[in-house]
Amino acid sequence: MTIPTSSIEQVIPGQGSMAQPESAKPAKVKRQRFRFVRNRKAAAGLIILGLYVLFAIIGPWVAPYDPSARSNALVQGPSAEHWFGTTHLGQDILSQILVGTRSVIYVGFLAGIIATVLSVLVGVTAGYIGGKTDDTLSVFTNVVLVIPAVPLMIIITSTLNNVSDTLIALIIGLTSWSWNARVLRAQTLSLRRRDFVEASRASGERTWRIIGFELLPNLTAVIASGFVGTVIFAVLSEITLAFIGVVNNGWNWGTILFWAQGQQALGQDAWWWFVPAGLAIALLGMSLSLINFGIDEFVSPRLRSAGKTKVKTTSGRTVRMRIGFTPVLSSAPVVEEPARLATPVAREAK
Repeated sequence: MTIPTSSIEQVIPGQGSMAQPESAKPAKVKRQRFRFVRNRKAAAGLIILGLYVLFAIIGPWVAPYDPSARSNALVQGPSAEHWFGTTHLGQDILSQILVGTRSVIYVGFLAGIIATVLSVLVGVTAGYIGGKTDDTLSVFTNVVLVIPAVPLMIIITSTLNNVSDTLIALIIGLTSWSWNARVLRAQTLSLRRRDFVEASRASGERTWRIIGFELLPNLTAVIASGFVGTVIFAVLSEITLAFIGVVNNGWNWGTILFWAQGQQALGQDAWWWFVPAGLAIALLGMSLSLINFGIDEFVSPRLRSAGKTKVKTTSGRTVRMRIGFTPVLSSAPVVEEPARLATPVAREAK
């Protein structure tokens, strides 16, 4: 018994004798390029940091005055000639900040690179190889971790006559890698037994190739976050050394604060002497922190989708799901309580 084509067409449309097989249309996968830059926090931090890098490059060229040049305008507030005011010697504070940006950015990034490279070498090697290598590197990391970094930097820099920015960055980088190394070791221990690492090891891949192409791509966020944190620590360390007078190798923001504190700028109501330098430090720290927050949201899907999920309750209200806040959605209808009447004061019975 043959079934007519029209009957098949009535039951299953598109399956008649004249039906042509539909070509499978490939699903369009929208790849979100530059997702990290699209993050508002990361974009704001990168813009501010880019301005600092730009000033570090062209700062000495665009400075209106020589930062060490003296003039007769002693302790004068902001004006058209001196936008950020002058010091007790008539020096232009804006020029000092512009020239000092190069030293701060250079020391921060160089120390961050040195500390990051050391933390990756020690932490990933100890976590992946294990055994006696892990024990030796872990002991060495713990020894460096308990060494007080700032007092050690003060001792080293105070005993040397000529301390350059490169030497300061080298000292900070060599004393601030241990914490990131411990974090990378812990993350590597959790990754080395994963299936993709075991498959690479079983296929005969070399150790350096497994670490470089299997482990490091999964540790990129941790490495980047550690680098940003080290840059913040290096910037604050250099400013601290200059503020307490241990390092005096040129102009930076710590040197400006050192002279402002030594000449009692606060007692003279010369707020322009220390406020611009303090704001420059705060904005740089804020930009690096925003970049760090952007890295966390880029890596963690839970943080990335925070505040975007909406739930509609039975009463018609829309609740936005946020991290740290768990809304209680009740399925029962909301019953409004009747308004309570004011109870009159009891009167005495007549």
